Amino acid sequence: MEQILGYLGLGLMLGLSGIGSAFGTTIAANAAEGGLRKNKDKSSAYMILSALPATQGLYGFVAFLMMKGLMETNPILLFGLGIGMGIVFLLSAIRQGQTAANGIANIAAGHDVMTNTMIYCALPEFYAILALVAGLMA
Repeated sequence: MEQILGYLGLGLMLGLSGIGSAFGTTIAANAAEGGLRKNKDKSSAYMILSALPATQGLYGFVAFLMMKGLMETNPILLFGLGIGMGIVFLLSAIRQGQTAANGIANIAAGHDVMTNTMIYCALPEFYAILALVAGLMA
């Protein structure tokens, strides 16, 4: 039973981070598609901002690779970490995508907000990094 919970934790960690990144990048990419109609010259800025939420999926993958060894020693801990980290990765990626989408809309409208948007996008990213570091320290 404990091993099943450990595998479930690993699956949730990887799955939720991937789902969050898929949603976050799609939210931002939808805004980028709209932005291209208004201002095609800023497509590189749209692309950079749209890619930012993909990092949470990478964090989930890194955590999966580094934590699968806990299956042998503490699968219950792995279950708890998997749920906690997976939820943080999921929600931070979605919120980061929404932040990036708002920045893309403003850039498309002609405002010079790329730097500010990158800083705002770093805020939800910070919590994903904290979750990753805390999980790896466990």
